[in-house]
Amino acid sequence: MKNRCPHTGLRITTILVSMVVGVVAVILCCCIFLFLDRYRSAMVQSAQTSSAQAVSQVSNTVGNYLMDMDQAMALVEQSMTEDTDSRDELLSAFLKFRPDVVAVTSYASDGTLLDCWSPGREPKETIFRNLSFDIETARTSNEPYMTAPHVETIFESYYPWVVTMTAPLSGNGEAAWVSLDLSFSSISSYINNVGIGQRGYCFLMDTDGNIIYHPQQQLIYSGLKSEDTASLAALADGAHADDTVIYCLTSIEGSDWRVVGVSYVDELVNRNVTEMIRLSFLLAIVVLAAALLTSWLLSQLLGRPLRGLASAMESFETDADHFTYRPVGGTREVQELSNSFGHMVVRIQELMTTVREEEINLRKTELKALQAQINPHFLYNTLDSIAWMCEQGRNADAVKMVHALARLFRISISKGHELIPIAKEIEHAESYLQIQKYRYKNQFTYAFDVDPECLDYLCNKITLQPIIENAINHGLDLLVDEGHIDVEVKQDGEDIVFRVRDNGVGMTPEQIEAIMQRGPKDRTGIGIKNVNDRLKIYFGKNYGLHITSEPDVGTCVEIRMPKVREGDHETK
Repeated sequence: MKNRCPHTGLRITTILVSMVVGVVAVILCCCIFLFLDRYRSAMVQSAQTSSAQAVSQVSNTVGNYLMDMDQAMALVEQSMTEDTDSRDELLSAFLKFRPDVVAVTSYASDGTLLDCWSPGREPKETIFRNLSFDIETARTSNEPYMTAPHVETIFESYYPWVVTMTAPLSGNGEAAWVSLDLSFSSISSYINNVGIGQRGYCFLMDTDGNIIYHPQQQLIYSGLKSEDTASLAALADGAHADDTVIYCLTSIEGSDWRVVGVSYVDELVNRNVTEMIRLSFLLAIVVLAAALLTSWLLSQLLGRPLRGLASAMESFETDADHFTYRPVGGTREVQELSNSFGHMVVRIQELMTTVREEEINLRKTELKALQAQINPHFLYNTLDSIAWMCEQGRNADAVKMVHALARLFRISISKGHELIPIAKEIEHAESYLQIQKYRYKNQFTYAFDVDPECLDYLCNKITLQPIIENAINHGLDLLVDEGHIDVEVKQDGEDIVFRVRDNGVGMTPEQIEAIMQRGPKDRTGIGIKNVNDRLKIYFGKNYGLHITSEPDVGTCVEIRMPKVREGDHETK
């Protein structure tokens, strides 16, 4: 049987697992990418909304603060229209009711401080610079205006952080303007506490981009921090995001102030996105593991019966004669394939039986054909010898030869059996030697050395006669001295060995090769080749003839065949 080709293809389990895991991995990567992109967009939107809410709260607080200043300024302006006593009484009550008001001041048309109302405090006698009032700004403004947060400088050892609102007076009195200094600490503390994330903050600026208040004012004044207020001033109200920062701007109604909220993308967005990436990859690993396990179980469900079917095919290829197929279970397709293979096994075994029977018949036919070649050849030589004796007047010897020939043919026929006992084959060989001894006028002698235990074994009929004939005709016929033939039958393990030796002229290796290769049309040596062919056909290539010869010394023909007894030769 030919060697099986090495397995080079991929198993169905490997293909199935690779396909399922590959498809799941691609789908997971696409889904994770789309999800993270949408998630980041949602987080940016959420951060913008959160910043806008914080900025809106600051805007409402500052707006309420400014509205409160307008109301307070209206009361102050009303009090300034009263007489001196009523005015002082009203302002004193106002200051007690509004402790967040640091001072109320009035100014002459030249900017000189006329009066100052502050609970428990008097202004300096000499004021080097009044940050709460600027005569040039007051003269150019026809409506109340508000200054940026600043330090109050008109008191001795008292420097609160205030916002000043100044309004022109329309009466005929001495005062031309009145100012209201309102503490800014509550607003500044509120803005300082507003956080958008851990690092985000809010600050105030005007429409021109000037910073009104910044929680990191000292860093800005020292140059350690800066804000691009010029670019921010050009932006409309709303949320504006770039790669790193989100800006939210809201204008305060009734003023030129704007609240700016600053938050950082890496803090509000990237950190959450990074965490989501980590969770997504953990989820992807779990899904891939589940897909791997599922595909492996599915591949086992499909692959195990297929491997069983492949194993059955290998077993059938190894030993088709004794193979018994057991159907393989599994899916419907596998069962159909298994049933088809089972039908194929039965059909092949039936064909093998048919072929084997045909081979046996062919072997019998070949044996009969070879036997038909031997019988006429032997008969021709024997009748030739009898005719020679009759011509010589040796009628008695001719009669003996005819009787010997009758025994030969009786043994040769053997009721149609190819195998006969070795005892019969020895008798056949002795009858033939007797006939030939008459013909050659006792020019040779012969002897038999037969193991008695070999006599009951079977052998091919007419095995020794062609060998002896060849020894006489081609070995002893040309010999000057008396010839001798020894026939030996011995056991050799599980085999029987026949040896026919003569002391004839011998043969060269080329002559031995020529004898073993002669065709059916060459009468010389046809018996030897015929015997060899019959043995190999009947018993196999390990049995047959082996010739050893040396010129001028002699020849030995060894015949090897297995031990066969009556009743079991049909199985050989």
